[in-house]
Amino acid sequence: MEFLTGVENLPFSTWVRESGSLFGYALILTFHTLGLALLMGISFAFDLRLLGFAAESPIAPYERLFPFLWLGFWLNALSGIILLMADASTKMVNPVFYVKMALIALAVWNVTIIHKRMRGGALPSNAKTLAWISIFLWVGATTAGRLMAYLGPVAGV
Repeated sequence: MEFLTGVENLPFSTWVRESGSLFGYALILTFHTLGLALLMGISFAFDLRLLGFAAESPIAPYERLFPFLWLGFWLNALSGIILLMADASTKMVNPVFYVKMALIALAVWNVTIIHKRMRGGALPSNAKTLAWISIFLWVGATTAGRLMAYLGPVAGV
């Protein structure tokens, strides 16, 4: 707990949490939201295609969207670390945080499986299963992220 409090009390963490500047918590949270929109929006569009929506649309052009999906992931990861630093002693003892992280790890693993198996425009034989798993994991991770504000230890941030 001493380490977490130390991280939380770093000058940068304090500034993010307490500055009131639009460039602090508000902007970082906006980047987190933008990353989530890129990540889940592209993932859901691709998942819906795997489930048979817009079946006349070839799958190969969707591969061009994956760099933007990963941009969203890394934007979320970086902004998430900063938001975590601002409230480490609360978030790191919240079990919902670990559920969120586990769901994100599984969702990323699922995305990499889908991407590897569909190279060249061929759909994997288990495409629909992978798409449903993807939707479930991303919705679960997002829900867990929102529930962190209401379940377990909650900070005033």
